[in-house]
Amino acid sequence: MSLSTHVLDASRGLPARGVAVRLERREPDGAWTTLAQARTDEDGRVREWGAVPGAGVHRLTFDTAGLSDFYPEVTVAFTVTDPDGHLHVPLLLSPFAYSTYRGS
Repeated sequence: MSLSTHVLDASRGLPARGVAVRLERREPDGAWTTLAQARTDEDGRVREWGAVPGAGVHRLTFDTAGLSDFYPEVTVAFTVTDPDGHLHVPLLLSPFAYSTYRGS
């Protein structure tokens, strides 16, 4: 499967460049295993990951401390049901709110 993400800084109306993002998988015992780490590019995106997650529960953790004094990090958990498909998990961040959705 392929996975991408996009971080937008709503307070500036610009892509969030250089944000550290960690991809993890939840193991059967409930523990989380780090699969990959990356930083958003000039367009605020991580287009490809070295590790390709299979079916199961995963999460992306965004280091947002440089963008928000209130949210030092944002974690978005999601379920992969089609290991051959593509998932896009964007994050829209402002100083006191964030939102995400399943993109394409």
